[in-house]
Amino acid sequence: MSPALILSLETFNAQVLDASHEKLVLVDFWADWCSPCLVIAPILDKVLSEYANEVVYSKLEVDEGENMKLAGRYKVRGFPTIMLFRDGEELDRFSGARPAQFIEQFLQSNLNR
Repeated sequence: MSPALILSLETFNAQVLDASHEKLVLVDFWADWCSPCLVIAPILDKVLSEYANEVVYSKLEVDEGENMKLAGRYKVRGFPTIMLFRDGEELDRFSGARPAQFIEQFLQSNLNR
């Protein structure tokens, strides 16, 4: 399994928006003080390992550097917020800790769009 790509404000355009023209990019907007973020992290790691050929898994720690500007740009209101990008645009999102089955269905429904 490849680990999640760690994003920053400086790398977001290249690693998410540009890369999403090649394959789906999932971004986990999270914070280390957020209990649901810590709950969903290992679930995302496990589920995304099964989709490594189809989805790029990345994480954005909103409290590091200028990263909160990205949360503002995408109107993220709570953490974690999980967003999928395709062709440089947001495709879908959900918020809060969810079980593996929900995440798999979320990915499947968007891979088939």
